[in-house]
Amino acid sequence: MKEESIMEETESGYWKKFLRKHAIMVALFIIAVVLAAAGAVLVFLWFVGNAQSTRLVPTILGLWSMRQLVTFILYAIFWELILIGIPVAIAAAMGWLWWRRLPSDEKMEYHFFGKGPRRASGGGGAVSLLLFIAFAIKIYIDGNWNVAIGSWTLDYVVYSILWILIWIVIIFGIPAAIVAIWWISREMTKKP
Repeated sequence: MKEESIMEETESGYWKKFLRKHAIMVALFIIAVVLAAAGAVLVFLWFVGNAQSTRLVPTILGLWSMRQLVTFILYAIFWELILIGIPVAIAAAMGWLWWRRLPSDEKMEYHFFGKGPRRASGGGGAVSLLLFIAFAIKIYIDGNWNVAIGSWTLDYVVYSILWILIWIVIIFGIPAAIVAIWWISREMTKKP
């Protein structure tokens, strides 16, 4: 307990020292983060309004097709990257160059990147993306790419998801089973 409180006090001391010495850069960083977040929201709102007025997508969600949904997502990502991503990347490069110019002794004295407790982070984003891409392919193969999503039945969506899961198990499960069987047989034949 005592060691933890001493450690927290020294860590807060590092931060206080860093903030005192580099208050202007910290303030600029906070302003940049706030502007980037506000800008991202404003760009998205601008894009949504233009997507409806240019008839990229219907104003009623039930009339959207899968093609329109994918197109909307890709265009939104494009405009966010162009209008927000590039300035953020430039600002991040400038911040990195500033950090690199600090003397090594000073950077080491802050202990920002020391060994501390590591936390596992959730990494389910890749699986969700894989399922969405597989679902989009299934919709395209079925010929429902330009059909309004509001006209799909619950049975169609449920059976589509079931078929996607079956194909994912076939595509990834069979090679995984072969590798597992090979590894187990190799381990069993090893002599102790």
